[in-house]
Amino acid sequence: MENIYLTPEHELLREQVARFVAREVEPHALAWEETGNTPREVLRKLGSAGLLGLMYESEYGGAEADALTNLVFAEALSQSTFGGFIITVLVHTDMASPHLHHAGTPAQKARWMPGITAGQTITAVAISEPGAGSDVAGIRTTAKRSADGSEWILNGTKLFITNGVLADLYFVAAKTGGEGRHAMSMFAVEKGTPGFRVGRALDKSGWLSSDTAELVFEDVRIPAGHLLGEESRGFYSVMKNFQTERIALGAMAIGHCMQALRVTLEHVRDRRAFGATLFDKQVVRQRLAMLDAKTRAARAFMYHCAWRVARGDDVVQEVSMLKALTGELVNEVVSGCQQFHGGMGYMRGTVIERLWRDARVLAIGGGATEVMLDEVAKRY
Repeated sequence: MENIYLTPEHELLREQVARFVAREVEPHALAWEETGNTPREVLRKLGSAGLLGLMYESEYGGAEADALTNLVFAEALSQSTFGGFIITVLVHTDMASPHLHHAGTPAQKARWMPGITAGQTITAVAISEPGAGSDVAGIRTTAKRSADGSEWILNGTKLFITNGVLADLYFVAAKTGGEGRHAMSMFAVEKGTPGFRVGRALDKSGWLSSDTAELVFEDVRIPAGHLLGEESRGFYSVMKNFQTERIALGAMAIGHCMQALRVTLEHVRDRRAFGATLFDKQVVRQRLAMLDAKTRAARAFMYHCAWRVARGDDVVQEVSMLKALTGELVNEVVSGCQQFHGGMGYMRGTVIERLWRDARVLAIGGGATEVMLDEVAKRY
């Protein structure tokens, strides 16, 4: 085995996902970039293959796997060259639906989880707002109890919500009037609830095969039973789930690095300039070797973090390091690789140009580099 953390079963999972990506994604996803979303049918196929609920209970269609197995899936999925497809799936599996898995009641799970693992119910998580991104406690969306206590009434606006247009079920963070700025709760809001609408679809630089939206909540009434977990304790649920999310984003970054190096090595071995291939130029091959070395080192650290999560360790500092490291590294690697493609590397439709666009947000979304480094420093 090339990796001491992996088992033969992990390798089988990796191969299964690789076959899916090669068959169902890479030949078709350029069209998805034009339409601005990944088709729902693709998630249904992943669900039918048993790939959308790896860490969830078997009674709801899950596999009850650990964090290492989940990382194998995320990294294998991230070998796709289409970041929009990858993030569509990872938001569903690692960023949105875990809120239900961790905090949902048996009744809530029985209602929604089978559809989630089957890919029939697409999920999104709505935390960021026009004035609150990395500062989660700064959200202004509110949830107040109705007079008879049977409902919650939500008001506010969310921004930059991945899967925001196509999702069926949204996990929404809102202030619930408790003590302090951290007093927020998480709620499950279904598409079609009166007062809840997609304000607008957002036009991004990258992740073009992923839909991103502004969401608007105007006196949205949901049953009291749609509260996830304890009232006014949602901030801590969000913080807990960030660890899963940030490992998944690390996997995405490493996948982009690996694909950028792969296509660039192919290119420099073929492209001739000044009487020789680019790979014959010492500066080119040494630069690529260093980028590869950094990628392999970051990948090993990523697997170590997932291994520690599987053991139940407190890894907030290490996962914050991982997110900062991989978010910066992917931009270094992809930009360096793009440079060796010359003018063609700047042309739409090439793999390296798409990876370059898709990589940029990985140092921003899910916790900006500066925020992550401050989380690291606070724990020294």
